[in-house]
Amino acid sequence: MSDGWHLYLLRCIDGSLYAGITTDVERRFREHASGRGAKYTRAHPPECVLGSRAYPDRASATRAEHALKRQPRACKLAWLLADAGADPSPAC
Repeated sequence: MSDGWHLYLLRCIDGSLYAGITTDVERRFREHASGRGAKYTRAHPPECVLGSRAYPDRASATRAEHALKRQPRACKLAWLLADAGADPSPAC
């Protein structure tokens, strides 16, 4: 999974969700799991990658991440089930 940029969604061991962007989802998950990831995942270790979506460049991945992080949990989970071209903005 290292083609372009990806927006990914993790489920943490406490049931919370974490969204981020990377060029390599598997590597980034390992970083989060080992405590070298984001501050949030150091306090809430990740359990698994729920899903990811590819974006053509960092700017579009960052915009999608920002939009997804503003959504309630139900919308984040719906984003996983939506078509790959779906925008994570308020369609929920």
